[in-house]
Amino acid sequence: MRYTLLYVLLIPSLAAAEIYRWTDAEGRVHFSERPQAGAAPVQVRPQVVERDAATREREERAARYFDARRDEQAQAASRVADAREKRQKACENLRSQKEQLDRGGSFFRVDERGERQYYSDEQIEMFRRSLAEALNRDCR
Repeated sequence: MRYTLLYVLLIPSLAAAEIYRWTDAEGRVHFSERPQAGAAPVQVRPQVVERDAATREREERAARYFDARRDEQAQAASRVADAREKRQKACENLRSQKEQLDRGGSFFRVDERGERQYYSDEQIEMFRRSLAEALNRDCR
């Protein structure tokens, strides 16, 4: 809070700073905020620049372009985040399946008649290998 007050008090003094102009012994012109021997104060007034219609149109086009570009980048970042989330969920599913296989037991599927069809040890081992490959490939 004290620093804010200090800045508020210093801003008018900075705006009121004078500029001095002088010429050295070699004929070069210098400008400074500190007066030198033979220096004369220079009046500095802000310059107001009016932009024509073409310039304003170019600025508006540039603003629209940059707004569109920012929107495209936001959409691309959103797509990347969605893909990353989808990949994480798929990896969690693969890890869960691997944990079930590692716990052991009998595995089956239900056929169209509603009967259990148990997987053989070879089928389970083949599924375990395919899970390991998918985890190594997609979930590092």
